[in-house]
Amino acid sequence: MTRRQLLSALPACTAWSFARAAESAGRLHAGAATSNITPPLGISLDGPISQNGPAEHVHDELHARAFVLGDGATKIAIVICDSTMIHRDIFDEAKAIATAATGIPAGNMLMAATHTHSTPRLGVRNGELERWYRDFLPRRIADAVTRANNNLAPAKIGWGSTSVPDYVFNRRWFVKPEAIPPNPFGKKGDRVQMNPPAGGTDLLKPAGPVDPELYVLSLQHEDGRPLALLANYGLHYVGGSRRGELSADYFGLFSARVRELAGHEDPDVPFVAAMSNGTSGDVNAIDFEKERVRSEPYERMRAIAHDLADRVMQIAANLEYRGELKLAAATSDLELGIRKPDAERLRWARRMWAEAQGAERLTRPQVYARETLLLEEFPDRVRIPMQAFRIGDLGVAGIPNEVFAETGLAIKQLSSFESTFTIELANGYHGYLPTAEQHGWGGYESWAATSSQLEVDAETKIRAEALRLLREVSR
Repeated sequence: MTRRQLLSALPACTAWSFARAAESAGRLHAGAATSNITPPLGISLDGPISQNGPAEHVHDELHARAFVLGDGATKIAIVICDSTMIHRDIFDEAKAIATAATGIPAGNMLMAATHTHSTPRLGVRNGELERWYRDFLPRRIADAVTRANNNLAPAKIGWGSTSVPDYVFNRRWFVKPEAIPPNPFGKKGDRVQMNPPAGGTDLLKPAGPVDPELYVLSLQHEDGRPLALLANYGLHYVGGSRRGELSADYFGLFSARVRELAGHEDPDVPFVAAMSNGTSGDVNAIDFEKERVRSEPYERMRAIAHDLADRVMQIAANLEYRGELKLAAATSDLELGIRKPDAERLRWARRMWAEAQGAERLTRPQVYARETLLLEEFPDRVRIPMQAFRIGDLGVAGIPNEVFAETGLAIKQLSSFESTFTIELANGYHGYLPTAEQHGWGGYESWAATSSQLEVDAETKIRAEALRLLREVSR
């Protein structure tokens, strides 16, 4: 049975065994901590595509949630940040600060954004508050690592997963050609549409699979008290926040609910939970085969977060925990091309952008004109950070993109490890990662912009490099 077939038949709860204990396994120590990364009100929530206005209220605080593991020879850190996306320069600065404080090598730190859509996206509008937050953010992310390292104590670890197809739906659909509008550049020919009208008669079929696996990495103190929990699920985000409100989306509500269910409140060493984003670049929580049912703000977000929290706590309660294992980390910089605009696209963008000057709100073509001009300023080639961790017999891949579910499933199927998951938007941001075939079908995720910047064959190269790094750490 292939890994993909295994996932489709995954039982209610699967606890992975520790059958392949490494000869060099060491005594596990673990620590966890959080750091508040909420920006000041008034900061822009505008994204490179969307236009959401300034922050006027904080619905729930944003955090960086850090986990540090050590086996006596190697330390690794995983930090999950409540942010839409964080560029590499910010993460690199955070790692340098954390390395100076803890001695953990920068290459042994995986830092990722969750992709909540109700946070600032730095680099779009650079006012005073944005510049302040740009300087504030790396230090606060680094603080989370330092504090987690300060909390290191003898620990036990277990991991497992379950299948939760209830909330993951491919958002890219083949639609009847006559129903697909022109793309922002005024061209027809897309075969796939993102977020088509739900329940519509023009829908043909989804343009890809989903990954329903909900992964759980659970840590206990040596005496069995809960220490921390890291989950992984391929859900883009839920949404449903109020306009102008800062929120960590379901990622934050999940974390709060798990803490509540864990029932452990030690003022000296608090319990930490986090949800990392799996491979969800083409996945959201909308069932497009049914008409959409409107919910009150935060209602569905909270329901999904609480259900997933209940499920992970059931898994954690039934895991096999051990206190010895081997840790390893590997990183690389993968060089890829940028899809630079041609002369015709640039002429169109300059004309369209000139017409947009003074507009209170940009049209979609004007937004993509701005994106085209920004993309022209990119270098012809970039080096993107790739990463893999070994945690006993578990493999973890880190990719700095919004990765499609089919790529995540392929990595799981071909991984050197019995059990593997991928954390997307890790260590940087380099846009969507459609396969070459998905590029050919068109749709939002394929339109050339800062949000879809890499060469058409990037997915093949990134997937191969992730698998190579997983092989390297599995030895």
